[in-house]
Amino acid sequence: MAIKIYNTMTRQKEEFKPINEGEVKMYACGPTVYNYFHIGNARTFIVFDTVRRYLEYRGYKVKFIQNFTDIDDKMIKKANEEGVTVKDIAEKYIQEYYKDADNLKIKRATQNPRATEYINEIIEFVKDLVDKGYAYVVDGDVYFDTTKFKEYGKLSHQSIEDLEAGARIEVDERKRNPMDFALWKAKKEGEPAWDSPWGPGRPGWHIECSTMACTLLGETIDIHGGGADLIFPHHENEIAQSEARNGKPFANYWMHVAYLNVNNQKMSKSLNNFFTAREILEKYDAEVIRLFMLSGHYRNPINFSLDLLDQAKSALERLYNAVAHLEHVIEVSEDRELKDEEVEFYNRLDSFKEKYIEAMDDDFNTADAISIIFDLVREVNTNIKETSAKKLAQKALNLIRELGGPLGILEKSTKVSLDEEIERLIEERQKARKEKNYALADKIREQLKEMGIILEDTPQGVRWRRI
Repeated sequence: MAIKIYNTMTRQKEEFKPINEGEVKMYACGPTVYNYFHIGNARTFIVFDTVRRYLEYRGYKVKFIQNFTDIDDKMIKKANEEGVTVKDIAEKYIQEYYKDADNLKIKRATQNPRATEYINEIIEFVKDLVDKGYAYVVDGDVYFDTTKFKEYGKLSHQSIEDLEAGARIEVDERKRNPMDFALWKAKKEGEPAWDSPWGPGRPGWHIECSTMACTLLGETIDIHGGGADLIFPHHENEIAQSEARNGKPFANYWMHVAYLNVNNQKMSKSLNNFFTAREILEKYDAEVIRLFMLSGHYRNPINFSLDLLDQAKSALERLYNAVAHLEHVIEVSEDRELKDEEVEFYNRLDSFKEKYIEAMDDDFNTADAISIIFDLVREVNTNIKETSAKKLAQKALNLIRELGGPLGILEKSTKVSLDEEIERLIEERQKARKEKNYALADKIREQLKEMGIILEDTPQGVRWRRI
């Protein structure tokens, strides 16, 4: 079965056919490195990490580029506030990005280019647009003339007039048209600048991604993605300048991740409902966060709350209980041939993998894929006991781990992590009993029972065993 991707450009699912067979050229817009990234960004990064992992799982060799915007108005403001250089700010927050992304189990991109490393290529790109009549120079600034690119608005499916009416445009009398955007910005006092044919200045935001994608992946790439907020103007402008210069499609498939809301409201600093990924990582394991983020389809907005993360934590524990159960069975079971009644389930395990691939092939439907893993776990708990054949338990365990791989979950050793968690809960229960908080003690006992753990109070202390 072929993979299908919902293409924002055509607004329909299309069969995925990469330019080069067996290889995928993929570009996802990365962070502007002036602060820690928040959980809304984290959702986008996790989604594209999952898309990349799944494509690799299906046998593709993926060249994945995610940029760092390391020159930008916000960065200049931050550097001036802190009395350091823009480069210092970039260096600090690139390292902080890696720390948080690594902790979220996001695989490192094939390359993370920085805009400032591509100034010469950006200047060449802009120069070509000026030479071809798509851009014009005003007082050291260079603007793209949106009226010259007849298909402007094709990604957001709006005419230039509609876009103009709905956009918050900075009024600049020097621009020929309100929707024209800066390719190169003339130097202002206190800003970093590079020499160019139009005088000292720095690149505009949109030109950076077009240049880095073209330089590292070629004039046409397979997949370009980012958050839904980038459809307009960022990706619309990338298309205009890239296709105007190269005369060919910029990307064959456009993917966009929907918003993450907080307590049913859009996340914003003004509402003070803003969490960094780092804050959440202090309270929750990366796999809990990934399971939560992938439990909804990437094109649907999802609501973020600590209660929902707690639910994801409990759900992940159920999956790991099954893993621990299978590891235990493998330790104690006989290495023998399958009995007749075991053969049917052994063969049926393959159907879960088929359903999982079918779900993920359908526009990376992680929500359905996760449901299939839970169905698998339910069947495993019913069909595999301590007396089952080692071979059966091993196949089931390998499959659970395999299906978790593209999602970035179920990859940890359960022995240490689960045993430590059980011991911690037992200690909490003992403390509650000493403080005569019997309601809490009973609640913890029930929680452990749900995890498949039975407590036995003995003269030597509390012991536990798996059901």
